[in-house]
Amino acid sequence: MGPCMAVVMRNTFVLFWLLVVMAPPIVRSADDADVVDIGSRRELFVDTCLIESLNGAQRRLHHPVARDVVTVNDKPWEGAGSGYHSIIHDGDIYRMYYRGSALGVAAGKLKLGPQVYCYAESRDGKTWSKPNLGLFAHGGSKQNNIILTGLGCHNFAPFLDANPACQPDARFKALGGTAKEGGLFAFKSADGIHWSLLQKDPVITVGAFDSQNLAFWDSAAQKYRAYFRTFTKGVTTAKQWTPEGYRAIRTAASADFLSWGDEADLTYEDSPAEHLYTNQIGPYYRAPHILIGLPTRYVERGWSGSMRALPELKHREERAAAHLRYGTALTEGLLMASRDGVHFDRWNEAFLRPGPQRPDTWNYGHQFIAWHAVETESDLPGAANEISLYASEGAWTGSSNAMRRYTLRLDGFVSVTGPWKGGELITRPLQFDGRKLAINFATSAAGSVQVEIQYSNGSVVSGFGLNDCSELFGDSVDRTVTWEGGSDVSQLAGKAVRLRFVLKDADLYSFQVTE
Repeated sequence: MGPCMAVVMRNTFVLFWLLVVMAPPIVRSADDADVVDIGSRRELFVDTCLIESLNGAQRRLHHPVARDVVTVNDKPWEGAGSGYHSIIHDGDIYRMYYRGSALGVAAGKLKLGPQVYCYAESRDGKTWSKPNLGLFAHGGSKQNNIILTGLGCHNFAPFLDANPACQPDARFKALGGTAKEGGLFAFKSADGIHWSLLQKDPVITVGAFDSQNLAFWDSAAQKYRAYFRTFTKGVTTAKQWTPEGYRAIRTAASADFLSWGDEADLTYEDSPAEHLYTNQIGPYYRAPHILIGLPTRYVERGWSGSMRALPELKHREERAAAHLRYGTALTEGLLMASRDGVHFDRWNEAFLRPGPQRPDTWNYGHQFIAWHAVETESDLPGAANEISLYASEGAWTGSSNAMRRYTLRLDGFVSVTGPWKGGELITRPLQFDGRKLAINFATSAAGSVQVEIQYSNGSVVSGFGLNDCSELFGDSVDRTVTWEGGSDVSQLAGKAVRLRFVLKDADLYSFQVTE
């Protein structure tokens, strides 16, 4: 070995010693595949995407709280078959769309009235009115709230298009149609009331479509997504209707709302095969990169002592005389979430149970949740806003049905919960943008939340340790976390870190790093 090579090797060894042996703990590059870049997004725990470990803590599903009935579908063009509601929060107006249809059983046969689509609106999401629009005649009069008749009226599903390239005359869009009609047709509207077809031919033709079929602009993926009814087996076409297997959900994507492709059947994490009657999937408005679905679980229970103990046995027996499932099937609301639009984390426990036995409940058509959760003011003066959900009751029974409002705290679908003895959550390595970490949380009077920031290898970032963090207690949808040095975490922006949440008799619903 020559002297030059010896010098090179000696210098290389010294450089290695300085850079590796004497270096501080290594922080993973933000380019590493296992680092999640959350930017300044709000993150929820409706899935396990950001959870590395739970110790003494667990994820908990929360349930909506029942409020008042907000609408009753009792007009001549409405009835017990009214359903497939969609709710849109459009500036100062809440818009409700729903199918109007009489439904009943006589002499052992199902009787279904003409189907129309109707409109209601509200200024607060709590008190609703049905305007006389004068658009379509029913019973010789146009004094009604009907916005659509004919094609698509079985399952018309409007949405407010968030695509920045959306044209003004198509600010609202919708899908509607059945296999018998040829598939799903695309509709547009400038004002959400006057509707027309985007083209004369259906845009999606392969599927069952006998449910509420949805579409929306996915701002995270920069494309339209559609979710529609299929069956796992059998044939469902205009010429042959022999569905078999389970009621299932398929998705498709489009750049222009007219040409659809990339079809895929939804898959689920650790969930059994079950009938999912609706899907109610859409971006959660406070975290639009997360798609939340509120599907209806459909269960055929058959006759038993428990079935006969449920409300309104006479009506149940009359419906069952037409078909067993009309009288003995039960429905309830579920919760699921996805970040890629195809694979979902689905809670197998019910999100919205049928609830206490009472008239107009525990029947086929009960607890169909309307598409879209919307934000409304709390009924408690001074409290934070909350989420309102709307669900059906009274379906298939009598001459009308109704929609009841339910409430949930903002981001309140699922929390990470620590018991009184304490528990903790450690996130996967992530990187963020912003200056302050805010959390949505609730504790008991004796409970608390503390947050520690770690490097991706688990070592504590100086000044952001658990002992540096002030205990947080209370019940707030937006509280800034502080340490002894303050709340500014901008020095860690863009770096790979972990968050360690220590919870004592506390629920953590979401977190976000913002400016």
